[in-house]
Amino acid sequence: MSADFGTRLRELLADSGSSLRATARALNYDVAYLSRVTNGRQRPSRQMAEALDEFLQTDGEFVELVKPKAMRLPSDEPSATISDITHMKSSAAYLLSHADRYGADTVAPAAVQIWRTAQRKLDAGEVPEREQRGYLSAVSEAAEVAGWLLFDAGEREAARQAFLESHILARHAGDRSMQWFALDMLAMLDNECGRPGEAGRISEEVLSQGRIPPRVATLALIRRGGARARMGDRQRAMADFDAARGGLEESVSPRDPEWAWWVNYREFTGHSAHALLILGDAGAAIPKLHSALEVATPRGVMFYRVGLLHSYARAKAWSDAEEEIHQISALLDTIRSGRNRLLLREALRVVERSPGVPAGLAALATYSIAAIGCGARSAECRRDCK
Repeated sequence: MSADFGTRLRELLADSGSSLRATARALNYDVAYLSRVTNGRQRPSRQMAEALDEFLQTDGEFVELVKPKAMRLPSDEPSATISDITHMKSSAAYLLSHADRYGADTVAPAAVQIWRTAQRKLDAGEVPEREQRGYLSAVSEAAEVAGWLLFDAGEREAARQAFLESHILARHAGDRSMQWFALDMLAMLDNECGRPGEAGRISEEVLSQGRIPPRVATLALIRRGGARARMGDRQRAMADFDAARGGLEESVSPRDPEWAWWVNYREFTGHSAHALLILGDAGAAIPKLHSALEVATPRGVMFYRVGLLHSYARAKAWSDAEEEIHQISALLDTIRSGRNRLLLREALRVVERSPGVPAGLAALATYSIAAIGCGARSAECRRDCK
C-alpha cells in the first residue's frame, strides 16, 4: 500500500512543482518522514493522507490509499477475527479524526464499546489460537484509542483503566510498540492529573530500556520534563526539553513505531510552553503557544487558546486575556472536549482570583465559569485528580 501511496505522491508533487521539503514544511511534518513515505519505506498515517488531500486538492485520493485492506485467508473469505481487526482499525481512524475536529465527548463511548466488545471475545476464548497474537495487539490498540478519547472527554479515571489494559494486552501479545504507547499515555495522564512522581517513574522506565526508537525516547523526555517542571525542577526540566528538541532534529528512524508520526515540533512546542507556564514563566510560554496554535487541529486550537488564557492571566495581560475568553467562548458549541472544559475552568479561576484583575474581567470570568457548566464528567475529573 505504501509504495502505491508514494508513487502517486511523487507524481503529484512533480506535477505541482512542489518540493518534498516545501511540502513537509507546509504540512508540519518532518521531511525525513515524508521522504520515507514517498519511497515506500514507511506506512503513511491517515492524518498525513488527509493533509495531503487538502494540500494537493486530490478529493480524498490519499485517504482511500491508506484505508486498511482486509487480510484474506486461502479461501478468500476473511475470518471473523480478521473482520473484527479491520473494523477496529477503520473505526479508530474515523473516531480519532472526528475528535480532532470536534472533541471526543460524543465518540468516546463508541470507542469504549468497540474495545470492550473485542475484549469480551478474547476473555470468552472465542479467538482461534493461531490468530490470538494479532488480535491481542489490535485490542490493545483499541483500548489505547478508547483511553485517549476518554481522556479528551474528561473521564480521566476511565482513561487510566483503558491505558493500563492496553499495556497488559500489548505485553501478552509481545507488542513492544503498543507497550511504549500505553506507557506514554499513562505518563501524560499522570502529569495532567498532578502525579508528576509517577509520570517521572514511567518515563524513566521507558528511557531505561535498551534500543528504544528515537521518537519513543523523545516522548519520554517530554513527559519527564513535564514531570520535573511540576516538581519545580526548572534546570532538569529544561535539560529534558533540550534533549527532546535534539531528538526531533534527527532523521526519522525506521525503528520508530507507526503511531509516533505525530511526535513533531507542534507537540514539542506545546508541551514545552506548558512546562514554562507551570514553572511561572508565562512570558516565555506565550510565543510558544502562539507557534503551536498556528498548526493545531480544531480541538488543539481550543487547547492552546486555553493555555494562552492561563498565560495572559499569569502575565497580567488583561486585555489579551479578555480577548481569549471571547475567542474560546465561540469554540465551545463546536468543540466538545471535557478535558478542555476542565482546563478552561482552571484558567478562568486564575483570571477571576488574580490580584489586580479589572472588575469587569473578573465578572466575565465568573460568568464564563457558570456558563461552562459542571456536568458529571467534570466532577469526576476533579475528584480523580485530587
